[in-house]
Amino acid sequence: MLDIKVVETEQEKKDAYSVRRDVFIEEQGVTEEEEHDGLDEVAVHFVGYEEGKPVAASRLRLMDSYGKLERICVMKDHRGRSFGKEIILEMEEYVAKQGRDTSKLNAQTRAEGFYQSLGYHTTSGEFMDANIPHVAMEKSFK
Repeated sequence: MLDIKVVETEQEKKDAYSVRRDVFIEEQGVTEEEEHDGLDEVAVHFVGYEEGKPVAASRLRLMDSYGKLERICVMKDHRGRSFGKEIILEMEEYVAKQGRDTSKLNAQTRAEGFYQSLGYHTTSGEFMDANIPHVAMEKSFK
């Protein structure tokens, strides 16, 4: 099981950024500029540990009426073990506790079915982000 923390310390932030670097920059070829888009400072960050090692990360921006789930990632050798689902459920719980009843995200199209299995529905056509095809999706908690 994943030990998920809302980032509070500098080390937890470094751990979250390390996972994001491995997945988005190293594995998927996203540029440093695209990955660090200037929004990290206004986001709540999450990091997931397995046996003390950071293996999952994400960030959340609270908007007026919804939570925007972003940068959701799991290290390649830890996929297929429901860690992505666990961190998303943790983020959704946080969104609900902050008084929002909807979460939105931009999903890589290859992960669209995964998000649908968690109750998200597609709200846009395909678009490119960081040279990767995406779709916008959302889920209501009402």
